[in-house]
Amino acid sequence: MDIDDYFQKLPPDRQDAMMRLRAVIQENLPEGFQEQLQYKMPGWVVPHSLYPDGYHCNPEDPLPFASIASQKNYVALYHMGLYANEELLAWFRAEYADQVPTRLDMGKSCIRFKKMDQIPYDLIGELMGKITPEEWVATYEANVKR
Repeated sequence: MDIDDYFQKLPPDRQDAMMRLRAVIQENLPEGFQEQLQYKMPGWVVPHSLYPDGYHCNPEDPLPFASIASQKNYVALYHMGLYANEELLAWFRAEYADQVPTRLDMGKSCIRFKKMDQIPYDLIGELMGKITPEEWVATYEANVKR
């Protein structure tokens, strides 16, 4: 399966939201991140050409940064930068509260959207543009990699 297959197999009520999320992410991510299917979902990684060490959990995998998935009851955006960078997380929480009428439903790096018409695409675009691959590698090495 490739990324396009993933999107084609989505339920119709999820396809538009997921494709729009993908487009917003691709339009706003700094140059250097690479899109690929990782962990059976569309994701954006720091490729081995930029970070040869790869992901500490499995160095053969490129360093994950963000991904999206259509889960059973919601659409999820996974953003590792929110997990590893307290300042970015605080900014996102404040902006979300200002821009979205519903409460933020979030785990460590997972933002859950249960209503497709309430996904804050502009905010997600802004979030995606805040970290370059080089900044993500530095944050990862300082805060996540052991």
